[in-house]
Amino acid sequence: MAETFESRVDEDTLAREQAEWPTGGEDRPVIIGIAGGSGSGKTTIAESVVTAVGVDTVSLIQHDAYYRDLPHLSFEERSKVNYDHPDSLETELLIDHIHQLRAGKEIHRPVYDFTDHRRTTNTVLVRPEPVVVIEGILVLSERDLRNVMDLRIYVDADADLRLMRRLQRDIVERERTLDSVIAQYTETVRPMHLQFVEPSKRYADIIVPNGGYNLGAVGTITSMIRDVLSGARKRYTEA
Repeated sequence: MAETFESRVDEDTLAREQAEWPTGGEDRPVIIGIAGGSGSGKTTIAESVVTAVGVDTVSLIQHDAYYRDLPHLSFEERSKVNYDHPDSLETELLIDHIHQLRAGKEIHRPVYDFTDHRRTTNTVLVRPEPVVVIEGILVLSERDLRNVMDLRIYVDADADLRLMRRLQRDIVERERTLDSVIAQYTETVRPMHLQFVEPSKRYADIIVPNGGYNLGAVGTITSMIRDVLSGARKRYTEA
């Protein structure tokens, strides 16, 4: 086990205000946070867990869907916003949504347009499935958000690999130019990673090396979830 992933518990973990890892008897979803640098493979880990456990059992929420809407700024001004700083995210809304899910209520997750840098008028319905996974680079950097999690995971990867993945994603999926992606990485992504993302690793219960390609870690996390669900599945399906 130690060869494929690192498990760690620190003072912050021991001092959590939320309940310990559920055993299956609690009548609420299990909340899992997955963090890591941009391009680390955390999305791959999150999606692998969803696929392995089942889309009808796991709700996946991306933290970057909660970027603050800035309609008072022009497109040029919005393009210069530091989207890798915690203040760019409406984390307080995400925390409120997690509390609602824990209470068994549905929520409407915002939808963000990364091309126009605006929150759209659309929303996505998220149900309080037995497992809720929160994924994003900064999900472990905010204490109040960490405190609603049952399990905290940090996905680690080399900086050069993360940069290559970031280039591919932003150019292909978000229609950015090569120059703009490199400028953003140099001016905000790397400095914010060093200031906020990398230090949040110390709050993780599990650190996954080698990015999203660590199948051993994915298997271990999935097994942990299934152990919990084996005791909770019946009460959720009958609710």
